[in-house]
Amino acid sequence: MKKLILVIVALLITTIKAQELDATVVVNYEQLPVAAKERLINFQSQVESYLNNTKFTTENWGDYKIRCGFNIFFLKAADDETTYKAQVVITSQRPIENSERNTLMLNIFDNAWSFAYEKNQALYFNQSDFDPLVSFLDYYAYVIIGFDSDSYGKLAGTPYFSKALDIAIRGINTAYMEGWESKSTLYSRRGLVENLMNAKYQQFRMDYYDYHYNGLDLLNSEPETAYNNIVKLIKNLDRVKDQLDPRSPLLKVFFDAKAGEIAELLKNYPENKPLLEALKKIDPPHISKYDEAMKVD
Repeated sequence: MKKLILVIVALLITTIKAQELDATVVVNYEQLPVAAKERLINFQSQVESYLNNTKFTTENWGDYKIRCGFNIFFLKAADDETTYKAQVVITSQRPIENSERNTLMLNIFDNAWSFAYEKNQALYFNQSDFDPLVSFLDYYAYVIIGFDSDSYGKLAGTPYFSKALDIAIRGINTAYMEGWESKSTLYSRRGLVENLMNAKYQQFRMDYYDYHYNGLDLLNSEPETAYNNIVKLIKNLDRVKDQLDPRSPLLKVFFDAKAGEIAELLKNYPENKPLLEALKKIDPPHISKYDEAMKVD
């Protein structure tokens, strides 16, 4: 009996502490001098371990983990031997129900990460203090978790986007503010989470939920319902496109991940041309994908 109780307790502890991310980290040091590469010898494994062993939420996450990737390209090592500049491609995906396929959720190119790191420096989760290295990882962990959560429940990602916004705001008042400030460029970390927390984009986020949970997840079992919800997102965006910022970081992030998938879904959809024409106006950077979809008879 005692043994059974111990097993149950152990299982409960494991469940409660279950982490959210299944992250793969790839690092490219080719542009750095030999000495800098040596100082970063354990960087990849430390970052990967941090992302996979940190509990970012208080939720009972169970066995489900979000598959994600961080491809880090080092650009420069400062003369002080502790400061670095890098570009990062952040991706995440989620399984499609009743299918063996996954859907791409994020494909973000962040070209302005600067941080300090000393060889074999320990990485600690600390929500009260800003650290240019760890806080960057925390920010994207919350963004990844937020988008995943929004796809399973209406506006369910809000608590995580709120945490990401707090990090972005703290980052502005530091020596490493590059990448955290609001800029006129198409993508900024603060701009993304400000969009996500803005009531103007609330309908889009609810349509995002329906696109996944009542759309992609139902494609095999209820295709008519699924396509209605997928198409609804496009029609709602088209209806309010003049009210939205054409340089919205949120729309950029969404279409960078989803344009190819949407174009593929619409290839054989009846009367798809009006939808594809609308997408060309909503999402000009991916016009070629929509044009290609329109060629299919």
